[in-house]
Amino acid sequence: MHLIVTEKNIAARRIAAILAPKTPKKDRVSGVDVYRYEVGSDENRQETVVVGLSGHIVGIDFTKEYNNWQKVDAKALIDAEIITTPINRKIVTALRSLGKEASRVTIATDYDREGELIGVEALNIIKKVNSDFPFDRVRYSVITPKAIETAFSNPTHVDFNLADAGHSRQVIDLVWGAALTRYISLAAGRLGKMFLSVGRVQSPTLSLIVDKEKERNIFVPTPYWEINAELETEKGESFSAQHSTRRFLDKEEAAKVFEKLGKQAELKEIEIGKKTDQPPTPFNTTGFISAANAIGLSPSNAMRIAESLYTNGYISYPRTDNTVYPDTLDLKAQIEIFKEGPFREYAIALLEKAELVPTRGKKETTDHPPIFPASLAKESDMKEDEWKVYELVVRRFFATFAGPSEWETMRLRLDIDEEDFRANGARLVEPGWRWYYPYNAPEDRVFPELREGDVLKLIKKEMLDKETQPPGRYGQGRLINIMEELGLGTKATRHEIISKLYSRAYIHGNPVQPTNTSFAVMDSLEKYSPTITKPDMTKLLEENMDKIAEGKIKEAAVLEESREMLKQVFSELDKNRDKIVESLQAGLREDKIIGNCSECGNELIIRRSKRGSRFIGCNNYPNCTFSLPLPKSGQIIVIDKLCEAHGLHHVRIINTGKRPWDLGCSHCNFIEWQKTQKEEQAQQPKKERPKSIKDIEGVGKATAGKLEEAGIKSVEALIEADAIELAKMIKISVKKIKNWQTSCSHTVELLETIENS
Repeated sequence: MHLIVTEKNIAARRIAAILAPKTPKKDRVSGVDVYRYEVGSDENRQETVVVGLSGHIVGIDFTKEYNNWQKVDAKALIDAEIITTPINRKIVTALRSLGKEASRVTIATDYDREGELIGVEALNIIKKVNSDFPFDRVRYSVITPKAIETAFSNPTHVDFNLADAGHSRQVIDLVWGAALTRYISLAAGRLGKMFLSVGRVQSPTLSLIVDKEKERNIFVPTPYWEINAELETEKGESFSAQHSTRRFLDKEEAAKVFEKLGKQAELKEIEIGKKTDQPPTPFNTTGFISAANAIGLSPSNAMRIAESLYTNGYISYPRTDNTVYPDTLDLKAQIEIFKEGPFREYAIALLEKAELVPTRGKKETTDHPPIFPASLAKESDMKEDEWKVYELVVRRFFATFAGPSEWETMRLRLDIDEEDFRANGARLVEPGWRWYYPYNAPEDRVFPELREGDVLKLIKKEMLDKETQPPGRYGQGRLINIMEELGLGTKATRHEIISKLYSRAYIHGNPVQPTNTSFAVMDSLEKYSPTITKPDMTKLLEENMDKIAEGKIKEAAVLEESREMLKQVFSELDKNRDKIVESLQAGLREDKIIGNCSECGNELIIRRSKRGSRFIGCNNYPNCTFSLPLPKSGQIIVIDKLCEAHGLHHVRIINTGKRPWDLGCSHCNFIEWQKTQKEEQAQQPKKERPKSIKDIEGVGKATAGKLEEAGIKSVEALIEADAIELAKMIKISVKKIKNWQTSCSHTVELLETIENS
């Protein structure tokens, strides 16, 4: 039996459908879908089975004795034993079962470091049950019939060096991430779900974001004034001009000029010129993510959609550094695909060109071509965001063959009572590539018909009071570009790093803004262990992993070097442990401050009750009992925006896998909640509070007896009880007990929380 291993089930299904002479038979092995078909003559028929994995089906981890954070020193993880463990046991079992029968194995996973490693992991699983079988590798960049048939007709060897490079990244990221995260989290006293993650790529990236925010915080705006004039021709057409001193730094000087302006302007000079915009280069991963981000898609969402389009055969492999189409790609044939369908007009226009010469970017690699459309699709075939990405790729592909766009520019110089004014305009005279790729195109700024010497009427003048703005925050697309420039992460991991920063509540918004937690962590690390926050060390490790892939250096040597680097980092940390603890805890306390109490003026901070619920409480408790409720779940982020009515910082709630929830001002929110509750209560008949345990709905005689045995002899005692501990004692679900507590109480849950805190 010939066993073909792909990276995902959808790829297995598509490849089997392409290679099979007839429709392949779908089968189940150990609960996993596989696709069977036969090839060859009746006398010499061979069965082929195609199975899809789910990415990595095994992972790496430390042995169990290293799991206890309090008992095992973080530094011990540097040299700790690392083991391979199954992630998806069903697929591992299926692979073993199929591997026993295999007479030949073909690895058909994605061709990059991760894909090669996933393929080698599958081979190693099969080798444990079948020690003697030939194996080969097929490489492809698109899942189309022609590409797949060509790839399987020309198999090659498994690249173990490339797989070792992928494995080295796994090990380095595990060791660095686990050791540093444990150390910093213990120092800060932030364990459980609130741990502080630190990583060799994540932390330098976060440092970039925090440093940008610090630039903004220390920025001192400079006031300036602009003078604009609205002018009108004899035909009643108007346009605007600006004083040639674009920014007046002296208000009095600006005011003098402004008062001097009369009712007329003379057009002194018209300068007509040309501006050329060259067509864009082909999409690599970074370029694609930046463009997708510019049309409203986050990097992680853009890549998720692109990978889905790839596995469905619509676009080429989206993880590539290449910006030069290879000679082996029949570009004309790819354009001809679109002679029918929604892009017909554009394809025909390109095919009419005498010569198809695409643009070339600066990066040329041999693993995969730039991202290009692989097959024709209809808008009805896809979801809205999928079509948005597909259309972006199609249009970018077309634009790389188009000519430049040409603009006619016009610059005017005007005189208003001996004051010099300027106006600039432009209009697109030759669309060129912008016809194919219309995203973010500048608009025409067209003047009415004018001649030098024209006298124009000044119909409005204004002096604008402005100030210089702080440097802008990074958008996600821009951040990915900077990460690439600095050697932080790879094309396959950069968007994942940014997603992790969001999920750990280190950043929020787009453009990206760091939370107070980020400042606390980065300030401590930059002061006492700056190596972690700089890109130099990470860049060196990335270069070494490239050398593993090229066969220039062995994986073991790189892993040893990375461990020595990490030991140096821990040497820095250990020298300053007490200062790090003090710095982290002081910084993290600031992350909990919402504002000042309206009743006593002390700080309002995020607190947690003994029963685990969160609320905003006064630092002057118990003298001041002012408090506000908070949602039961999600990470709480205090953002810069202040409530004008209450002077409190707004709150944002982050739940993994969901859109952030802007709660806003907690006080305003609570007032609105109280109002809603009163309206609902007014519409419903009042229920009397149960007088005894037996009066509670759902509590029978036997259950009441169990409650009394557990010491719960009154309704008040039930309300005050710890639901989790009580559930263990009487063998009833926590949910049911909490429902009883809620039905018994006519007080706001918040008041219970404060009394028990």
